[in-house]
Amino acid sequence: MAFLLGSVVAVVGIIYILNQYGKDLPDYSQLAEYEPPIISRIYADDGSLLTEYARQKRLYIPISAVPPQVIQAYLSAEDKNFYTHGGLDYLGLMRAVVTNVKNAFTGGGKVGASTITQQVAKNFLLSGIQTYERKIKEAILSYRIEKAFSKDQILELYLNENYLGYGSYGIAAAALSYFNKSIEQLELDEIAYLAALPKAPSNYHPVRKYGRAVGRRNWVLKRMYEEGYITEEDKLAAQAKPLITASRDKTRIFKAEYFTEEVRRELKSLFGDKELYEGGLFVRTSLSPEFQLIAEREMKKGLITYDRRHGWRGPIASFSFEIMPTHLEQMEMLNSIIERNIPLGIKTWTLSLVTEVNDDNALILLSDGSRGYIDLEQVKWARAWLKKEYLGPKIKKVTEVLAVGDVVVVEEISKLKTANSELQEIDLFREYSLHQIPEIDGSLVALDPHTGRVLAMVGGFDFKRSEYNRATQAKRQPGSAFKPFVYAVALEQGFTPSSLILDAPFVIEQGYGLGKWKPENSSNKFYGVSTLRLGLEKSRNLMTVRLAQYLKMDTVVEIAERMNIIDDMPAMLSMALGAGETTLIKLTSAYGMIVNGGKEIRPTLIDRIQDRHGKTIFRHDERPCQNCQVEEWQYQAEPEIPDERKRVLDPVISYQMVSMLEGVVQRGTGVRIRALGKPFAGKTGTSNDSFDTWFIGFSPDLVVGVFVGFDKPRSLGKREEGSSVAVPIFRDFMKAATKKAPIIPFRIPQGVRLVRVNPKTGQIAAVGEKNTILEAFRQGTFPTKKGEVLDGFNSLVQTKTKLRTGTGGIY
Repeated sequence: MAFLLGSVVAVVGIIYILNQYGKDLPDYSQLAEYEPPIISRIYADDGSLLTEYARQKRLYIPISAVPPQVIQAYLSAEDKNFYTHGGLDYLGLMRAVVTNVKNAFTGGGKVGASTITQQVAKNFLLSGIQTYERKIKEAILSYRIEKAFSKDQILELYLNENYLGYGSYGIAAAALSYFNKSIEQLELDEIAYLAALPKAPSNYHPVRKYGRAVGRRNWVLKRMYEEGYITEEDKLAAQAKPLITASRDKTRIFKAEYFTEEVRRELKSLFGDKELYEGGLFVRTSLSPEFQLIAEREMKKGLITYDRRHGWRGPIASFSFEIMPTHLEQMEMLNSIIERNIPLGIKTWTLSLVTEVNDDNALILLSDGSRGYIDLEQVKWARAWLKKEYLGPKIKKVTEVLAVGDVVVVEEISKLKTANSELQEIDLFREYSLHQIPEIDGSLVALDPHTGRVLAMVGGFDFKRSEYNRATQAKRQPGSAFKPFVYAVALEQGFTPSSLILDAPFVIEQGYGLGKWKPENSSNKFYGVSTLRLGLEKSRNLMTVRLAQYLKMDTVVEIAERMNIIDDMPAMLSMALGAGETTLIKLTSAYGMIVNGGKEIRPTLIDRIQDRHGKTIFRHDERPCQNCQVEEWQYQAEPEIPDERKRVLDPVISYQMVSMLEGVVQRGTGVRIRALGKPFAGKTGTSNDSFDTWFIGFSPDLVVGVFVGFDKPRSLGKREEGSSVAVPIFRDFMKAATKKAPIIPFRIPQGVRLVRVNPKTGQIAAVGEKNTILEAFRQGTFPTKKGEVLDGFNSLVQTKTKLRTGTGGIY
């Protein structure tokens, strides 16, 4: 009777406990949709890895891809009855209780009896705090999980969730972190070590706690032998091996930091932080590593060239001392500056300390303790920088530039040579050139004019120095680089490239108390009547503003918005000369719409995004292609993909603009590019007082924009403009980027007639006339002997055979 009563009480007690602790348990069904945080990866268009974003280093691996021996090792170490128990291993539990009772009297440690299912319940649904209440909840959840999920599903969750040290979550990441191997490449002793880690990775560190780590690994091997998974010979061979870890190979990453940061911002905007850092996104971008390398090299070279042209601003730091310091003291001085981690921007540049100077050279100390020298020839560029970008006197002695104690940027240019050393017996040193980090900055964008895909992006001299992206974030005045869009409006309103406009003084009242506005050409000269083409080629301000006044500024504002250059641009005449503000990427895209035949494009950095399951969740090109997905080619016609781009310019006008901008390269402000001998077109831009310098140009299938200026706007100096600063960068980029490309002429659409004309008068050339050009006309708009001139009266005045001269109107 007492036994029966005790049994009833026990059953009631168990029911009460299960009911009490099972009421508010977490919903275990969420495990069915569990998606652990995994790495999102960004790739270039050739498959090169650009960067990774993650909060936890985890590589998720399905149970079907886990080698059987790895599973056997974990079962031997953690839960030998996993495939037979129902969530709780009662035999193991009783064994643990008995062992713990014994250990309580002998001073031994506690042993656990948690099954893999219990560990899944704890890791996913409960806290890690050791209490009896948590253990009861863990047991109840384990039972429920076993009823809802298969054994393989539970094991897959376990193997991918555990933290295994070295910043690694899951067995796949741990295999790479500890042994630099994929999971299928692991050897038996390595598998056993990874199976030893779940309990406490820090207790089995392979270096700091080597003995304990080897002991635990060998215990796992012993357990695998006892369970019949390996032979005794396998066990002994694996136990005899030393525990040797291998540093994980540095993930090969192609660095394009300004580009990838722009991609990160876009991904965050589209999906949010959680999906970006935990969602395992696969992002294929438009970046061309080949073009990116060229862009970074030529941008840095161009900025350095400008900077050297404007003189020496002094050393990075300077130490003064009365007694010559020892070698050790000199190293301490240099290292104190190196520790500041000053971004130099060029891999081959390094900091050095000047230790001796004479008229012919300077001796320097390098960070590795070696010495070198700088010759007089290497400092002749370093004339003193003066305000307004003027230069001091020419350098005749090294002592005019450098002093003992200066910390300067240098670059090795030769091996051992003899130097003139007065203070030291050693006379063999490596020769170095003197450098300085440019104060000026700039940006470059290269994109496909047909799709808007950004192929290269440089946002500044060095990302470590400044993350500010001057290609996408800096709004600056484009100056004359905006003029082509004023001329495009003129063509839309019936002008031709041979139409005549007066180049003469232009004065207009700005309003009460504001005085008169008197724009000038950059040369401060007037050229009389000139063709529309010549006005663009030579970047004539007076012709452009006179044309804009005739066209009405509302039309110029409209095309700025239509081409996505500037939104809500004020309808002021100065805007026709590029006084509005825009970004390099917007202006470059607008030029792309000129060369692609007048079709709208939007710059894009991302081609496609897939989620962790491989499903495409974003695609830049969303055009349908019904016949693209076929198993094989059976001589069927190529599928036709519809062109859904909106038309923003008439194709004839687009080509006329291309032809005029090609003239800029052949005869105008971009003439330095002509030497490349390939079809290029584009336009320079320089804002007032040379605060901003630009060149936006293109070939038939590549459009490139270059901007150079100071972050805190100031003049680049007298005689510095787009043609001297930005054009060389564009030229050198295009030379390298199109080196292997076939020479393709600009595409001529239907409706264009090429007529040979006199470039000065715009009239059809006479038979045998020299120095003529081919001009692009719309059918039926050829020039006649009776031309018209847009003069100062804000009207078109007809002339006969001679050009109309004189200022007329307002002046």
